[in-house]
Parts: sequence; structure tokens; C-alpha cells
Amino acid sequence: ISNMSTLTTFFLTGIPHTLELDTTLFGLFLLIYVLTVLGNLLILLVIWVDPHLHTPMYYFLTNLSFIDMWFSTVTVPKMLMTLMSPSGGAISFHSCMAQLYSFHFLGSTECFLYTVMSYDRYLAISYPLRYSSLMSERTCTFLAAGTWLSGSLHSAVQTTLTFRLPYCGPNQIQHYFCDAPPILKLACADTSVNEMVIFVNIGVVASGCFLLITLSYVSIVCSILRIRSSEGRHRAFQTCASHCIVVLCFFGPGLFIYLRPSSKDAVDGVVAVFYTVLTPMLNPAVYTLRNKEVKKALLKLKTASVFTQDR
Repeated sequence: ISNMSTLTTFFLTGIPHTLELDTTLFGLFLLIYVLTVLGNLLILLVIWVDPHLHTPMYYFLTNLSFIDMWFSTVTVPKMLMTLMSPSGGAISFHSCMAQLYSFHFLGSTECFLYTVMSYDRYLAISYPLRYSSLMSERTCTFLAAGTWLSGSLHSAVQTTLTFRLPYCGPNQIQHYFCDAPPILKLACADTSVNEMVIFVNIGVVASGCFLLITLSYVSIVCSILRIRSSEGRHRAFQTCASHCIVVLCFFGPGLFIYLRPSSKDAVDGVVAVFYTVLTPMLNPAVYTLRNKEVKKALLKLKTASVFTQDR
């Protein structure tokens, strides 16, 4: 990426707050980050160890847990550094570029993955007899690879267009991580094209994914209502409810930030916490607490570890 930038360092202002809250916010976000990493690692371990969970649904869940672990890692440690000291918000030009690329790569991959997961649930509930042939191992690999490739291309476009502009004036980014909208405000050139690309490349893609997910779940609800046994209906609803919760927590704040005509720095910073910090932590909790198969696998893993210690 070539540009005429004279800036070598940016400064992240962090989350809007009073100085008295520095220690409290540091402790809170550190706790959330540790729980996020441990929770997602636990899901990866449980699915890897238990053969009963080697199914398409859990294959996609391992991808989600892996993404969430790194999605949180891209933003939270730098946020903690900013809370610890005034100089902690300093970030080099190339590090900012890398953070922007990583953030949009993982975020858009997660967006596409949620869409694939809703399609998987649609096939499992609407076509139970044909599900194993429709969602074969090869199909799962193809769909997962497609989400990662699409996320990579999506982020490459966003990063290239953002950092090809010249940056020669103010260097304070009104955010706790390098994101396109607050960075574009520092550019020494017209950013109207970039703002339109953000609207199309992020907003429309996210809206399209959300629409496809909604259509999948409308079809799923129709299929569930045709299930005769109440136990079958309850199990199907329970499986889908967990997915719906995390989808709303992820897409709601994202659409709010990227689909508005004007950006409000303070509001965006607070709203972004929901999908960059809280959603990655919620995923392990929602999928374990609301899922009997995962809870059984966790119990087996705990029993096995206790038995090993006794021996």
C-alpha cells in the first residue's frame, strides 16, 4: 500500500470514561478477556476430544470459537494498555494497518460463518433424512474455507482503500482500536469514496448476511411447527435459540455503527464493545449452557480428568 502519509504513529483515545474508572475498567475487561480465551479454548478442547461432537454443527462451532478467541485478542489487549497509561494508546502506522486488517478479516469471516451456521441448522431441521448427504465433510470444508477466503478479500479491500489515503495532520483516533470510520476522519483528502465503500462493503454485506439468516430461521420455525412430538419441537427450538442470541448480539451493534449516515465517536466506541468484547465471551456460555450435548461432553471430560488424577 503506497501513500503520501507523513504520520508514523497514531494515538488511540480509548473508551470514553472518567479517569477514576481506569482501574475498574481495566479489571473488568481483563476478566472478560481471560474468560473469553479460556471459554473458547474449552469448547475447542471438548469438541476435539469427544467423537460424538464431530458433526457439521460442531465443526462450524470450532471455527467460531477460534475466530472469537482471536477477534477479542485483536482489540482488547491494546484497550487494556490504553487504560493502563497515557502512552499505551500509541500505535505505529503499520501496526494500525495490521489491526484494521485483522479486525475486519475476523469480523467479516464471523459474519459469513453465522450465515453458514444458519443454513446448516435449516438443512438439519428441514431435511433430517437427507442432512448427512447434503452436509457432507467435503461440503463443510468448502463452506468453512469459503467464509475465511471471503473474509480475507473483504478485509483486504477495506484496508487498502483506507490506508492508500494520505495522513498528514491530526493523529488521535477517537476509538479504542483502529477502525475505518474514525481513521478516515484524519485523512488529508476527500474520503467520500471510502465512506461509500464502507457502506456497501460492510453495511450491505452484513445486512445481506442478516437477511439470509432471518430467512433461514423463518423456514426453520415453519419446519419446527410441523414436528409432531413436543420433545422434538423443544429440542429444535433450543438448538436454534442459542444461535439467534449470539447473532443478534453480533449484528445489531455492527449494523448500528456502519449503516448510519454520520458517526458519533463516543457512541460508536461504547456500542462496539458489544460485538468486539462481549459477544466473543457470550458464545461459549450460550453454546454450553443451552446445549445438552456439550454439557455431557464437559461432564465426561471432567470425570476423565478426576479418574486420571485418582490413578
